[in-house]
Amino acid sequence: MHHVDFIDYPVSDDTIFFVAPGQVHAFDGANDYEGVIIHFNASFMADEESSESIFMKYDVFNAYDSLPYCKITSEEADRLMLLVNEMNREYSLTGAFAHRDYMQNLLRLYLIRIHRSGERKEMQKLYVSCIANRTFVRFRQLLEQNFHRVHTVQDYADLLNISVRTLTKYVSQSAHRSPLKIINERIVLEAKRQILHSTLSIKEVAFQLGFEDPSYFVKFFKRMTGKMPKEFKNEAKDR
Repeated sequence: MHHVDFIDYPVSDDTIFFVAPGQVHAFDGANDYEGVIIHFNASFMADEESSESIFMKYDVFNAYDSLPYCKITSEEADRLMLLVNEMNREYSLTGAFAHRDYMQNLLRLYLIRIHRSGERKEMQKLYVSCIANRTFVRFRQLLEQNFHRVHTVQDYADLLNISVRTLTKYVSQSAHRSPLKIINERIVLEAKRQILHSTLSIKEVAFQLGFEDPSYFVKFFKRMTGKMPKEFKNEAKDR
């Protein structure tokens, strides 16, 4: 099992997990795993201009409304390993001409192949050619950048220069959920992380997430999780 953000997911052959910055994750200790970890920071994929780049960052990794893994065929796994082996070879050639560009392009090829062929269960496949899907992924991008302070659908619609009605329509077509539900779930996910894995008080967590009134944050957390923040923390520690 792979524990990602408070949920356990089964690990099986030909599975690729996507772990975004800030996610809390760990494999169980009951089994020996054989696989590959590709570790890179956000600035390594910093091209935010093209729709394809935004898709790779905010559809593959920062898709908190979907499962954090996909399945590939064994044949595709063999093809991806060719790219991994080339990454390993290039990694040691730090002084070579265009070393960083070469590594970035290998990584982009790897992610493009996953986006083309990976099967992400319980998630509708998104297409860069579809305006609703492009807008939804852009919404995800803005949410990830602003959820600490921006909490309303109107604000995100304004950032996208579209109406609330259009944003709601596009998000519903792409994710079968409302934008407000996705916003609230992202906020409460971060709240859980901070409550369990930081030294911040509940009041400090509330302020960090843009709640001027800590009591409103507590009510929000209770409405979303069914538990008070302290109750959630104590139950998690007892497991």
